[in-house]
Amino acid sequence: MSQHVLLNNIDHKDLRVDTAHRAALGDDVMFALTFPAELRNVQACYPIVFRKTAEGAFQPIALFGFQDGRNLFLQHDRWDATYVPLAIERQPFLIGRDGEELMVHIDLDNPRMHTGQGEPLFRDQGGTTPFLDRITSVLLTLHEGLASVPAFVDALLQHELLESFALDVELDDGSLNRMVGFYTINEERLRALDGAALQSLHQAGFLEPVYMVVASVSRFRDLIDRMNRSHAADR
Repeated sequence: MSQHVLLNNIDHKDLRVDTAHRAALGDDVMFALTFPAELRNVQACYPIVFRKTAEGAFQPIALFGFQDGRNLFLQHDRWDATYVPLAIERQPFLIGRDGEELMVHIDLDNPRMHTGQGEPLFRDQGGTTPFLDRITSVLLTLHEGLASVPAFVDALLQHELLESFALDVELDDGSLNRMVGFYTINEERLRALDGAALQSLHQAGFLEPVYMVVASVSRFRDLIDRMNRSHAADR
């Protein structure tokens, strides 16, 4: 259940948000949404792939593991990576609208609100804390970034750059695992694009993100290593 309310310094003056990373706080997830302007940071730590929504729309995601409900970057109650995607960092906040104005909302039922510890949101005099200022910036960046995804995906589809793939992983213990249902950049088609197509992608601001997705494929090795260590620890 969720209880989204408009954040204000009267009703929520004493709220604190637990910023730790634990499964109990909702961090044990397989992936998070991302967007073109974030892909440079994301590719340094995570594979970037695309998934289809129930409506058939493609979304770029940062991949944290190979199974639903299993985040291989959660290590001893901390997030073991130098960059945490904004879709994770923003929890338990979200953006809502009051007419045309964007407003900060908070999910009062989120487990981060019920530990009795964490970052305050408002100063004693009612002003916002640096933590809440940072979250507001994160929400705006995330909102604008996710709004750019449909145009990014349309450009990829126009140039036939998305292809489905299957990843077969054999772990050190001999078990076989297959990841299916995701999409990546077709590198052969990317290399075959003519100058006009590359210029079009560049002018739209999408050429660099395309190459960030390609570069992120190398992060699968780290993800497999993490899965091996996780399986060894479970035995």
